[in-house]
Amino acid sequence: MKTIIQVIIVAFIVISILLSLPSILKQRDFKVYEDDLLRKTAIAKGLKAIPNNYEDLEKIYKEKDITLDKEKILLGKELFFDTKLSSNDDTSCSTCHLISKNPQEKKIILNALTSNKQPNDMQDANNCVLCHLGDESGTDRLATSVGSNGELNPYHLNTLTILNTSLAKFLTWTGEVKSLEEEVDKAIKSPHQLNMNEKTLLEKLHNDEKYKNMNLNYEDIKISIASYVRTLLTRSSFDRFLEGDNNAINAQAKQGLANFMNFGCSGCHTGMSVGGQSVQRFPLRHFAGIHDLRPNLGSPPDFEIIDNSFPFENKGGFKGRANTNFFRVPILRNVTKTSPYFHNGAVDKIKEAVEIMGRHQLGINLTSKQIDEITAFLKTLEGNIVNYDEGANK
Repeated sequence: MKTIIQVIIVAFIVISILLSLPSILKQRDFKVYEDDLLRKTAIAKGLKAIPNNYEDLEKIYKEKDITLDKEKILLGKELFFDTKLSSNDDTSCSTCHLISKNPQEKKIILNALTSNKQPNDMQDANNCVLCHLGDESGTDRLATSVGSNGELNPYHLNTLTILNTSLAKFLTWTGEVKSLEEEVDKAIKSPHQLNMNEKTLLEKLHNDEKYKNMNLNYEDIKISIASYVRTLLTRSSFDRFLEGDNNAINAQAKQGLANFMNFGCSGCHTGMSVGGQSVQRFPLRHFAGIHDLRPNLGSPPDFEIIDNSFPFENKGGFKGRANTNFFRVPILRNVTKTSPYFHNGAVDKIKEAVEIMGRHQLGINLTSKQIDEITAFLKTLEGNIVNYDEGANK
């Protein structure tokens, strides 16, 4: 009996110490940046502004040995929104990569949400789509993607945003796809995406008034859609700050940017796209086998038992490239518009996603203030698609 009481006392002391650590440990002190130094540091770490005119856009792609062709861009735009690319004429690229406020596109997504197919999956999807169909998110806001004929992704993977992906070195959740043309090909042929084969697609397009005189081949289709996607870049207040406008973002966001760099987030989330430049292990740190104490996200702490592979339920069982927990680093442009987060849409809120990344990727228990500051910075990455046809869109 005495031993049991001693064990209980020791356990109580250990738990009390764990709960007290955030308040008794001194927070790391970081230098406060002046605006010019903050901007120079950000640029030095690879954070660059999106071009605001077609000429500068062409220069970016010339560095990658890619030439933009306006005719292919226009054709690609037509194809991107055309449901004939799918086996049942019910899905287009833009159905999953929503970038328009087209009522028909919204209707298709809502039908998928309310369909009788796989109802439990849809009900549990933590969907934000019902309230945010008007956002230019470049995704469908579903926890698991829905393809032609209502087919769900077999691994419960959600749709990555199409916006700014042309600036990334690696595509898809595993990062195994290296070019937009390859990704277009996979999307067209995948059974849980457009579910189409080359022969049938060409027959459909050759019989369509819009395309029958173009003598299209399958390579034309891939290249044209990829060309259009290369124009789907977004500019935001963060770009204006990088270009010298100190008033473009507020003080909280500036501190969030400083945190973002000082804590190491910018080591992986870099480049014009603020991500997509590497493939990294996630999570790097597992902490305990229980859901760790989270003093910043409410009281009392959550002790929920979880799968120790991830800091959330890994619905779908997907574990990255070759089951090694390696994932492409997500693009953070417009990240506040692309919830739910992580590969299976397990997390709804951006602040919770930031907290998880701090703990399980950086090994830092971020304070509520730091989470708010980083979130404020991430909101400065919200932007609209630049209309390069009409010149600068600042």
